[in-house]
Amino acid sequence: MSSPFQAEVQVTIPFHDVDMIGVAWHGHYAKYFEIARCALLDRFDYGYDAMRESGFMWPVIDMHIRYIKPTRFGQRVIVTATLREWENRMLIDYLVTDAQAGHRLTKGTTSQVAVDIASGEMCFVSPPILFERLGVSP
Repeated sequence: MSSPFQAEVQVTIPFHDVDMIGVAWHGHYAKYFEIARCALLDRFDYGYDAMRESGFMWPVIDMHIRYIKPTRFGQRVIVTATLREWENRMLIDYLVTDAQAGHRLTKGTTSQVAVDIASGEMCFVSPPILFERLGVSP
């Protein structure tokens, strides 16, 4: 994977994430997405520490998840995060697949916006630092 706009991580579904029938509770998918999102942000050197140092925080303002098949205790999955939009927000797509069989299990998106830390104001256009880190023109 050579694109800075995509990252994937492998997650093994832990015991503490499953219910009494061994299926991962739906709320834990936000955590799996976060693990992949951190890997994606690191690919273009704009992780949460770098965001804070640049004067911006990027809260998640929207998240959608479509559950296709359940994940189970001990199952190894691949979570892929792909940056799809960055001009006015960071829109990231996620795909969770079975690591062994490659079956699609879950997909989703998150949307994050830049907020100026000093003023607390939301930015309606992504700040120049994001374009710089991505190596693209605004």
